[in-house]
Amino acid sequence: MNHSLQNASFFYAHRLNTLFWHDLDKPEYWGFAKNQVTPFTLTSGEESLYAWHVLPLRSFLGHEDRLQSGPGGHCSDITTAESFKILKEDAEAQLVISFHGNAGHIAQGLRTEHFHTLTDTSTIHILSLDYRGYGKSTGSPSELGLIQDGVAMVDWAINAAGVSPDRIVILGQSLGTAVTAGVVEDFAARGVEFAGVILIAGFSNVPTLLSSYKGAGFIPVLSPLRPFPPLLRFFQGFIVDKWQSASRLAEIVRLTRTRLRLTLIHAKDDLEIPCHESDALFKFAANATVDQGWDDDEAFLSWKKQRTTHYKDESFVSIVTAEPNIVIRQELVPRGGHNGIMLSAAVPLAVMRAFADKPKVLIPVEQ
Repeated sequence: MNHSLQNASFFYAHRLNTLFWHDLDKPEYWGFAKNQVTPFTLTSGEESLYAWHVLPLRSFLGHEDRLQSGPGGHCSDITTAESFKILKEDAEAQLVISFHGNAGHIAQGLRTEHFHTLTDTSTIHILSLDYRGYGKSTGSPSELGLIQDGVAMVDWAINAAGVSPDRIVILGQSLGTAVTAGVVEDFAARGVEFAGVILIAGFSNVPTLLSSYKGAGFIPVLSPLRPFPPLLRFFQGFIVDKWQSASRLAEIVRLTRTRLRLTLIHAKDDLEIPCHESDALFKFAANATVDQGWDDDEAFLSWKKQRTTHYKDESFVSIVTAEPNIVIRQELVPRGGHNGIMLSAAVPLAVMRAFADKPKVLIPVEQ
């Protein structure tokens, strides 16, 4: 598996989209009010990235006449858009930057419904983009490139839109969780901390993931090689974009100076990325909160059990707290699959907890 093969394969799947019958410059097709969504272009290195700014309906209602009198469609200069002014002029505006999974474009699948769940009844703004090579964005995807794209969007939100990091939640689903981990690590190294970091249906790293991953939920990749570890390791060695999210989360925890709200959400019935991948992410992040981590899985699981609430449907919530002001939360929900989980109540609740001044700490009980 060479680099170009990996990029063109199922993993990025950036050419699989519905652009030939969907006009992304007309978001009203997906149930948004006229000019509630402003499509615009963002620069990342030499690439031009297609992006959306989604206004919360409460903000839209307060400026409805101004917004609906505008021309609509793609905005060549986002700083002149009424929606941008509403965001920039609100000193208390809260923003979710949402990084989508592989395949498709910014509005494909359940992505617009996810935007609706966060903006229809709240005051939360959303920024989202198509990475290089996706949708209308230029270029071809790679690990470094996608992280650069994510960093460019966050930089734009902070510097151009004037939203302070403590009013920003970085959220990713599937491939977007790996982008989120890379982006947040980049900012953590600069001493920048966000209101929250949310990973939905995440994975620890690509070589490990592909040993159990099933494209579209049923097409095996490297899993047939699992009975032959040397052969499996041989093919894993050809993977260039490794996306080491677990290690990146651990580094984010270690770099935290004032506050971290990290949430991992996974559906028990996810057929594409097994929910045990979030277990690995949680372990790496939790290990980074103590001076000496656990090499012994049984010892770690015993420690985790003391911080976990189990429910009758086999779902659970695990919470670890640490100094200076760190809360790491893992949530397994019973249903939702790989993509439908984006519409779960667990997602907006995680966003609201991240923005809360004093998040509640769950007391483990058996139910």
